[in-house]
Amino acid sequence: MTEPAPTSGGRDPDIELFVKAGIDGESIGNCPFSQRLFMILWLKGVVFNVTTVDLKRKPADLHNLAPGTHPPFLTYNGEVKTDINKIEEFLEEVLAPPKYPKLAAKNRESNTAGIDIFAKFSAYIKNTKKEANGGLEKNLLKALQKLDDYLNSALPDEIDANSMEEEKTSNRKFLDGNELTLADCNLLPKLHIVKVVAKKYRNFDIPTDMKGVWRYLNSAYSRDEFTNTCPADKEVEIAYQDVAKRLAK
Repeated sequence: MTEPAPTSGGRDPDIELFVKAGIDGESIGNCPFSQRLFMILWLKGVVFNVTTVDLKRKPADLHNLAPGTHPPFLTYNGEVKTDINKIEEFLEEVLAPPKYPKLAAKNRESNTAGIDIFAKFSAYIKNTKKEANGGLEKNLLKALQKLDDYLNSALPDEIDANSMEEEKTSNRKFLDGNELTLADCNLLPKLHIVKVVAKKYRNFDIPTDMKGVWRYLNSAYSRDEFTNTCPADKEVEIAYQDVAKRLAK
């Protein structure tokens, strides 16, 4: 499947993004790293093509293009790039203002907010020992609470220096403000997986009183840049059916 992304005026570089395909071999598969790059390119407003790669039937020309490499990777004017973090840095550098928006977060803390959630989730979902479940769930909740606290705490540019209020709260939509940044492209795909998989295999819901986390997720679900790059919930569930371990009775 190849689909064009939103266009912008003038001449754009020739970019093709290769992402993991879903179980049907064509739709978008479960891969937070694929979605991260897909979101970045969409937010940049550059013209690009997306090709989903069926890992069971990886075409020979892709083997030649990026030997031994699994998606995501991209070609930029014919040059293959495979390291996700370096791709992010490269795109931020070459797709720069005034033609393309800057996506880096202004606040350094936004880049590390929620950084340990996925590791805590992985330990929780892979665990088979019933007696360890409670402690691992508590660790996940603690990591989610830290993210909630960050999202509800005012950023420096949200604080009115003339205000007499001591407690500064925030109602911002995303990690670094009301617009999506690179930090969100990294965290949101993982947070969505946590929500879907923990519910399916542990009947765990992100607590409703974590208002900041839910505001964050719902803000993402209202944006095409997230929903149109996101795999279907069923894809996410299937990807984890062998990873998520049953708790021993």
